[in-house]
Amino acid sequence: MNRKLEGRVALVTGGSSGIGLATAERFVAEGAFVYIAGRRQAQLDAAVKKIGSNVKGVQADVSKPADLDRLYVQIKKEKGRLDTVFANAGGGTFLPLGSITEQQYHETFDNNVKGVILTVQKALPLLPNASSIVLNASTAASIGMPAFSVYSAAKAAVRNLARGWATDLKDRRIRVNAVSPGVVITPAYRKIGLSDEQIKDFAAQMVALIPLGRTGEPDEIAKAVLFLASDDSSFVNGAELVVDGGQTQV
Repeated sequence: MNRKLEGRVALVTGGSSGIGLATAERFVAEGAFVYIAGRRQAQLDAAVKKIGSNVKGVQADVSKPADLDRLYVQIKKEKGRLDTVFANAGGGTFLPLGSITEQQYHETFDNNVKGVILTVQKALPLLPNASSIVLNASTAASIGMPAFSVYSAAKAAVRNLARGWATDLKDRRIRVNAVSPGVVITPAYRKIGLSDEQIKDFAAQMVALIPLGRTGEPDEIAKAVLFLASDDSSFVNGAELVVDGGQTQV
């Protein structure tokens, strides 16, 4: 059986839970050796144990240049190259206009925009020609959501980074695409302080807006990332692949 990423080396940031972990699992199943980066060592260790083989966890905060430098020094020493990068790390918090703080702004843009820029730019020396970069954007960039404007703006920036970088890297034939998940319930919702009941209520509200009548699963996003990372998408570049059950499409 021909696996889609056989023999390739991949990096997944924010890879210890949710969409990142599901994608790392998919990549390994398709033949890649995967580095997963995250801020919490205990969660990284648990993710590595869950995946089982052909994976290594490296503690790193993508908004900190020194952490990324250390990560890429390790990858270069151990593997010598990277064939694909999934810049997935990010997140956001809810604050309506009138309550937005400078701290929220900096945290959101550091994690979602600065972190993506640094992750990809510092990876370039390790990426061979014709490799693939996937950025995790969001359907939040395309719709208005109450109290979520700062996060939405950050993800709109990520979407446009894919457009710009696809042209910047055209001479090297490196493809840059964005995946935009819709509502996918992951541990990130608890990290921003929502209770189980609040998450349940939020999901129920969103389901009413999704033509498929349900929220998504992390592995459904991972399948889309795999498509963009693999040769199956060899003529897809600068694009946004929306995976949202139809919420923003109808």
